[in-house]
Parts: sequence; C-alpha cells; structure tokens
Amino acid sequence: MLARIISLVIGYCFGLIQTGYLYGKIKGIDIRSVGSGNAGTTNMLRTLGPKAGLITLLCDAFKTVFAILVTWIIFHGRYPEYVSLLELYAAAGVILGHDFPFYMNFKGGKGIAATAGLIIGLHDPIILLSELVIFFGIFFTTHYVSLGSLAIYLGLVVESVIMGMIGYGKFAVMPANCKIEFYVILLLLMILAYWQHRSNIVRLLSGKERRTFISKEKNAAEAERYKKMMENS
Repeated sequence: MLARIISLVIGYCFGLIQTGYLYGKIKGIDIRSVGSGNAGTTNMLRTLGPKAGLITLLCDAFKTVFAILVTWIIFHGRYPEYVSLLELYAAAGVILGHDFPFYMNFKGGKGIAATAGLIIGLHDPIILLSELVIFFGIFFTTHYVSLGSLAIYLGLVVESVIMGMIGYGKFAVMPANCKIEFYVILLLLMILAYWQHRSNIVRLLSGKERRTFISKEKNAAEAERYKKMMENS
C-alpha cells in the first residue's frame, strides 16, 4: 500500500507542472480567463496557436512519462511483478495533479495530454499505434478533440482488459489480483475523463460542440461560426 501511495504522490507532483498556465503567463495572459477557460492543450491551440498547443501537449504528456520513469527506477528492483501497476498509480497521480492543482484552486486541464503520456509510458507499440489511429482518425474526420479524447480512453480500457486476459506483454508477469486493480484504475480514470468532458458530451449530443483545427486562421473562423451559431440557438 505504501508503494502505491508513494507512486501516486510522485505523479501528483509532476502533474502540478501546468504547462498551459505557465506558457500563458509568459505570454502575459491567464489561459483560464480566455477561450474555454481550460488550461489544457486544446484551449492553448485555439487561443495561442499551433506552437503553443504543441508545446503544451508535449510537456503535459512527458511529465507523465517522467513520473512513470521515476517510479520504475524506485520500485522495479523491489517489486518487479507489481511495477507496472505502480507506474499506473504514478500516471493517475499526474492526471489528478494536472486536473486539480492545489495552487490553482484545483482548476487545471482535463487530463488528456497527460493520458497520452500514460499511453507512451506503457511501452506497448500495439496500444500506442491503435490509440493514435483512434484519436487522429476521429479528429481529422470530425475535428472534435473531445470525441477523440473520449474514444481513446474507451479503447485503452478495452485493449488493456483483452491483453490482460491473454497474458500479453507486461500482463504476462502481473499477478491476477494486480490485473483486476489495473483495470479498475483505468476504468476510474476513464470515468474521470468523461466527467471532465460532461459539458462537451452534452454539446456533442446536441450538435453544438466547437470544432478544433491545426491552423490558427481556421480556428478563428470556427470561433466566429460557433459564436453566430450560439447567438442564433
């Protein structure tokens, strides 16, 4: 139990590194006061452009990777059969720290970029490739970041359960009780992500979700279109 708590705390500390908020401050704005008010990648992309969005995405993803690495260094020699579970606890801590940073009144991002770091940190090419296909397939088809984000979580849970059942990869050495715990944590993270995106889900169902583009000009045009749509609704 202590190892789990330590891993969670390690992750939470890394999660407190709020890239979007810090980058915005460098540019002289509080990202939480513009756009959607979210401190994550999508709002950075829409508000400050592709460069800001990419920097936020990479930094928020790799803080999860680094938290997983630190956890592995500390525990892989002592608990080799449990280390993958402890890495997941560290990733969960990052997502919690990213979503609920105490020094920002617990108002951070929605944890998707940090989850991308979890997917990278799993060190499984099948999961990584499939999640990339799921997200970018949905994004470039619909331009709904929220829909792609929700889909990758569902895919991650389903893929992990299937791999655990067949004993693939890291699940081959993981005890049965740890597999169940692994699934439960992933499921809880998925529920958290869906809760964080609850307003997006409502807008998706009503056809009022705002689209996101790589181009700053297209995002500006979409913002104007979205504004007119909301005024006429």
